[in-house]
Amino acid sequence: MLRSHTCGDLNISDKNSSVVLSGWVQKIRDKGFMIWVDLRDRYGVTQLIFDSERTPKNVFEAAKTLGREFVIQVHGTVIERESKNKHIPTGDIEVLVETLQVLNASKTPPFTIENNTDGGEDIRMKYRYLDIRRNPVKESLLFRHRVSMEVRNYLSTSGFIEVETPCLIKSTPEGARDFVVPSRMNSGEFYALPQSPQTFKQLLMVGGMDKYFQIVKCFRDEDLRADRQPEFTQIDCELTFVEQDDILNTFESLTKHLLKTLKGVDVAAFPRMTYNDAMRRYGNDKPDIRFGMEFGELNTLAKGKGFQVFDKQELVVGIAVPGAATFTRKEIDKLIDWVKRPQIGANGLVWVKYNEDGSYKSSVDKFYSQEDLSKWADTCNAQAGDLLLVMAGDTSATRSQLSALRMEMGERLGLRKPDEFAPLWIVDFPLLEWDAETERFHAMHHPFTAPKPDQVSLLETKPEKVYANAYDLVLNGNEIGGGSIRIHDQKLQQRMFDLLGFTKEEAKAQFGFLMDAFQYGAPPHGGIALGFDRLVAILDGKETIRDYIAFPKNNSGRDVMIDAPAPIDTNQLEELALTINKY
Repeated sequence: MLRSHTCGDLNISDKNSSVVLSGWVQKIRDKGFMIWVDLRDRYGVTQLIFDSERTPKNVFEAAKTLGREFVIQVHGTVIERESKNKHIPTGDIEVLVETLQVLNASKTPPFTIENNTDGGEDIRMKYRYLDIRRNPVKESLLFRHRVSMEVRNYLSTSGFIEVETPCLIKSTPEGARDFVVPSRMNSGEFYALPQSPQTFKQLLMVGGMDKYFQIVKCFRDEDLRADRQPEFTQIDCELTFVEQDDILNTFESLTKHLLKTLKGVDVAAFPRMTYNDAMRRYGNDKPDIRFGMEFGELNTLAKGKGFQVFDKQELVVGIAVPGAATFTRKEIDKLIDWVKRPQIGANGLVWVKYNEDGSYKSSVDKFYSQEDLSKWADTCNAQAGDLLLVMAGDTSATRSQLSALRMEMGERLGLRKPDEFAPLWIVDFPLLEWDAETERFHAMHHPFTAPKPDQVSLLETKPEKVYANAYDLVLNGNEIGGGSIRIHDQKLQQRMFDLLGFTKEEAKAQFGFLMDAFQYGAPPHGGIALGFDRLVAILDGKETIRDYIAFPKNNSGRDVMIDAPAPIDTNQLEELALTINKY
């Protein structure tokens, strides 16, 4: 071994011990007659001391040539520090160096490898291997490992077995775009990288595996954002002979276990909210319930008073922002500008101040009396000192816009606390969505989701009214998982394909293997997939997943470190029978 201890091991009990340490040079402080070097590895930092009187002359001179991020090995004696550092575990000691070997020199890094670095995001992604040396990134990756181990141990002791499924599969038309892989041996044909192992885990249930899980890479060729990457990891699970409550109870217990073990947080039973209630109360199907500001629908109170902006709209809805009646007109105008941005797309905002003395002041005083505004306040559960923010328009768009405003106000007021956890289940999603552009139904979840058992007959008469036997797990305003009870009957699965616009030939070509399997005693089954990257980030108090992935892509889907994607050799293209049209 090139070391007897790590740089985080030593303390005062090791005083007078002879040790060998290896690591990276973090800092150098040269006082002429004495040199201090902070030596860093994954485990911590140990201070080295080179003393012109006690260190061999050649070693002392060699220390003067060291630079930041040099990889070195030292042999020395542990001594007590005169000036102790209470902020690190090794702060009571230092190592008086007797021998020094430079294992590898280093160029000056392009940014400082400190907790608070001077490197921007682009440069740090280009030199990601250097960024990983910084404590924030290192700790994020170590935390990811801890979550992974807890998940594996919990599921394994709960009777689940981990099974690997293929990465080269068939492209399917549902869901996001596939990443495709040309086949050299089957000219003109392509594999796809899996968006999820959905059909394979269902086939494992047909195979009698009973409880399956996999921490698995998945791929989607879609637009990116802070919580989305083209390749991502999910905790994929499937169970046999279960109903919805069985799955919800199992994965509620897993989530509680992770919160307790990793964060020391106990949470009560997760609330369950229907999709319709979530949309009505919060404007989206993944509400952050750490804070209030529930929607108050004002149609009956706000329409018919001569204010045409409201009278001609489908929905008038508002929220009460706690303690914000003190906002100045300038601050409110900035909020109006914020909702008018293209990302939100609202036409404007009506405001009402509920003053501490019980009076009201609004931007629509010309049309509404104090009594009218009081009823608005009651509907929005406002208290004296609150600010009502009201929007109007098409129901779907207005709910989405007000939801974005609610989240923004929660952020500005410090109500979205990273160390507070508020999970809930969203249930009773619509099974199908009608797409006016394509004039056909799309599956709200995926084509294998079963309808509610008591609504199967509605598929023949009112398919748009059918609810899915599906559920999403939401944590702190983020969907961290989703799943459903699956269809296990061939005839019902064929009916679903019919409703989705597949011809029998198309269904056979795309999913014939699954339909065939259903003829051989497919058991009732269901499952869930949890977004592992997102779960890890939220458990650690963040929402951006990039720092929890060792080598992430940027917002354009590029790996700037290895410069991928990249052109391939002409010979490779010819082998694959592909041509590139540059125009």
